[in-house]
Parts: sequence; structure tokens; C-alpha cells
Amino acid sequence: MLMPDKDDDLRPSWVPKEKNPEFACTVMRGIDSAVNSVTSAKYYPKENLRRVPLRKKMSVEEYVEGVKKGDRMILAKAITLIESNAPKDFDKAQRVLQALLPRTGHSLRIGITGVPGAGKSTFIEAFGQLLCQQGYKVAVLAVDPTSSITGGSILGDKTRMQKLSREPNCFIRPSPSGGTLGGVARKSRETMMLCEAAGCDVILVETVGVGQSETTVRSMVDFFMLVVLTGAGDDLQGIKKGIMELADAIVVNKADGDNLERAKVTQGEYERMVEFIRPATEGWKTHAYRCSALKKTGLLELWAVMREFEKVTKQSGAFENRRQRQIIAWVKTMIDEHLHNLFYEDPVIKGRLPEVRAAVLAGVVSPSQAVAELIRTFDLDRAAARHLDS
Repeated sequence: MLMPDKDDDLRPSWVPKEKNPEFACTVMRGIDSAVNSVTSAKYYPKENLRRVPLRKKMSVEEYVEGVKKGDRMILAKAITLIESNAPKDFDKAQRVLQALLPRTGHSLRIGITGVPGAGKSTFIEAFGQLLCQQGYKVAVLAVDPTSSITGGSILGDKTRMQKLSREPNCFIRPSPSGGTLGGVARKSRETMMLCEAAGCDVILVETVGVGQSETTVRSMVDFFMLVVLTGAGDDLQGIKKGIMELADAIVVNKADGDNLERAKVTQGEYERMVEFIRPATEGWKTHAYRCSALKKTGLLELWAVMREFEKVTKQSGAFENRRQRQIIAWVKTMIDEHLHNLFYEDPVIKGRLPEVRAAVLAGVVSPSQAVAELIRTFDLDRAAARHLDS
């Protein structure tokens, strides 16, 4: 069948104009659509389409009640709300936290760090399973670094803890650092509070084991553990970095099979090293231990050490004193972060920065003069009012 004459402009040159039964070709007009023929309203009228309802936004009361009941889905949504950088979400998240505040602070917070390859994730999975089997409710917060180049995070820790992720009494949440350690501090602390409000007895915080993240996590937890390998080479590097000064326990992992004897030697070396290091917690002596996360040996002994740490420090008052210092430090960090954001998000400062930067690079003004000029330009009241309006 041929097209009408008015559609001659649509007919390819190789199609005859006259009807020809020997020529099996049909030319059809295309469907007028901005996207494709499948979505054309001509063939799929709107009244026949099934409307998908938009996801309902939860209220503060729904978040609070869901977290109190230990609903894992609502807990995950509440953490997402906490991690949001949108000003409107920040206000809502703070109201949720305020309502849940009386239910927080009862868990044992444990920080775990170590060099890549030390077996931190394997240790956390084996240790978390042990705690779940003993009836404890566990939360695992894995701090993932955010790329300063792409702004993304892998957030793949859950895939490395497949057995633990299937435990009904365990909640695993990888969290992006936001590119700054201040981001780690605020979001991870508030995530811990939500997990405590949901009834978690033990919270395990895993660091990436690089840079200054260990110091940040140390400022958030009660008990800090350093996971090390056998034959670590220049062990004095640990002292130089100050990581060992933060640890309440040093754990030599992978102490199994042919590696057992080397693990014993390494344990002895670290035990001698801690004699020269100031204790991380007042009234508590740091020691080296060994375990095998693969064979699940030495884990019960480590848990006994942590319980003893909690008992001793609570009796001496060191436990509560550390928590109070952490809260004060948290407030200071949040003030710094808030003022930093107000300054750099101010439209006037944004407009002046390129000019001031060019003047500094050209040697016209000194860096100190440039800073003084920007501070004089910055209007805190204006920035605060703009923040409230947003």
C-alpha cells in the first residue's frame, strides 16, 4: 500500500509512485513525538496510564515513632535525613534528634582502625556475629572517604559483611565523610544517637585507616582499637603517627595457621612498645592481644576486655568525663563548621573572592590583608538571616 500523494515527500526515491502488486513495500507516516513512538499520547492516552503516587514525606512524629520501635527501614531513612546537606532537612533532622535525645547514650561505642589489609571488615563481621549470638543489638557504622575530586563514595562495606548483614539484630550503615573530617564527626555522631535510640547496645565505628580519620573517630567513641598485622615492618611509624597513643587495645589479627607464631612475636613487640606510650584512657593500661577473625578465636577474650574497660572507667568516672569532653568538642566543631559555611556561602563574599584571590596572586596585597578585607566585608547578621530564610 502506497502513501497518498500529499505524503510524496515522505516516500523514498526507490518506491514506485504507481501501485505495484509485485513491490512489497509500505510507507507509513512516523509518529509525531518528542521522545519516541512508544511514549506517544496518540497510542497511549493519558487516561489509560497508571499513575504512580509520589513517595509521601514522613513527618517528625513518624520518624520518631519508627526509630523507637526499631524499624530498620525508618532508621535508615532517618539517617539519610541526618546526612542531607539541605537546610530544610537539617531543621527537620534536628527536631527528630531532639525528640529522641532521652533514649541515647546507653550503648558502648567502639572505634576500630588499622592499615588497609589488616582485616578490619573481617574482624567486624566475626565480632558482630558473636555479639548478635549473645543477644546484643549491634550497629556498624563504616566511614567511607568522599573523593575530593569526584565528590563520590564507594559505600561498599556492606558487601564485605554479607553474613553479618543478614543478622536481624545488626544494622550496617556505610556513611560518606562528605570530604571533610568535620562531616564525619557531625553525621556519624548523630547517626550513633539514632542507632542508640533504636535500641542498639553496641556500636562499632570502622575508619578507613588513613590520614587523620583515626583522631576524629577517637573523639566519638568510648573504646578505641587498633588492628595490626604480623611483621608490620617499621613499627615505630605507629608511634610517630600517634595512632598507638589513641588505642585502648592493640589487636594482632590473622593469628592462625602458619602465621600463629609470628603473631605471638608481634604481640610481644607491641606489648613492649606500649610501655613507652602514655595510656589513651586515664586509669586503663593498654595491652596487645591476638585473635583470628577467620577462625573466630580470641574474640570472646576481646569482648571481656571491653566489658572490663567499661566497668573500670565507669567506676573511676573516666567514662563519663570522656563523654562530656566529646560533647563539648562536638559543639565547638559544629560552630566552626556552621561559621565556615555561612562565610563561603555568602553572595557578597562569593563575589569578592575572585578579585581578592587575584590580588594576592599578583602580589598587590598580602594574604593577611586579604583575609582582613574579606572579614570586614562579611556581614554575619545578613548571612544568618539568609540561612534562616532558606
